Amino acid sequence: MVTAKVWVLKNHFEGLPKSSDFDLKQIELPNLKDGELLLESVFLSVDPYMRPYSRRYMKEGDVMIGTQVARVVESKNLAVTVGTFVVANSGWRTHFISDGKDLELLPSSWPESLPRSLALGTVGMPGLTAYFGLLEVCKMKPGKTVLVNAAAGAVGSVVGQLAKIGGCKVVGCAGSDDKVAYLKKIGFDEAINYKTVTSLDEALRKASPDGYDCFFDNVGGEFASIAVNQMKKYGRIAVCGAISQYNDSVPQKGPYVQIPMIFKELRMEGFIVTQWKNRREEGLKALLKWVMEGKVKFRETVTEGFENMPMAFIGVLKGENIGKAIVKV
Repeated sequence: MVTAKVWVLKNHFEGLPKSSDFDLKQIELPNLKDGELLLESVFLSVDPYMRPYSRRYMKEGDVMIGTQVARVVESKNLAVTVGTFVVANSGWRTHFISDGKDLELLPSSWPESLPRSLALGTVGMPGLTAYFGLLEVCKMKPGKTVLVNAAAGAVGSVVGQLAKIGGCKVVGCAGSDDKVAYLKKIGFDEAINYKTVTSLDEALRKASPDGYDCFFDNVGGEFASIAVNQMKKYGRIAVCGAISQYNDSVPQKGPYVQIPMIFKELRMEGFIVTQWKNRREEGLKALLKWVMEGKVKFRETVTEGFENMPMAFIGVLKGENIGKAIVKV
């Protein structure tokens, strides 16, 4: 019998999550039934979306939501052999049982030179979010100018690189000089530290005096209010996240978007990547190809140890990561 460690939500978050909001527990797993698999987590993902989703979809005492790359360690399912690596959506657990229907197998052709953790990042959900957000929401075209914030994060860093592949000018904003240096390293045309500029409005105008055709928004709040006013006519705004607001106990009040939306005839669309789940293989194939060709570079912030899941998650919400934040069990 296997004992799994799990992190549960002890208290719904008030403001920035705290370590005391989580409980580490042990669960005895039953023996496998026919058709079932026992899996152990190898890498776990920590993502900003967990903050608002926990309030909306979880109750106190539930295992924290999240995805992992896991390895099959025992199988009573003829379709899946021991040693197979999968992406699962089983929450913060070291071990779990599955009937295999809810698992996404890593491609058998996954290159040995690439860390399997990329299946949680650049060649996974964040990469697909960038891919479909640019192609389907922003309707990216060569020669256009793309603005992306949280640009050194798991999604934003891929957005900028895919926009460059698509022949666009790319302006990225991030919250530290190290992140700005990283953006320039991976090919952004302009990179801005929004925390140190005297005026974000002026910095954005200087980076692209003619304005922006596409704004890929991961932040919301004041940043979005400023950026909307710098959109070109018929511009498109892909609303992917609002990390500046996730920890607010009292909702922010800000300028209203109707006037610039009307006079510039803008299109703003919120999206969740699962609406393109039927095209998942298309996106992953393209992303993996670009990574192997060196056209899309990646960086991971890796935290060692399952016991450090809360710390890694809180670090993401503080903006401490560059690229994808991963916990290695």
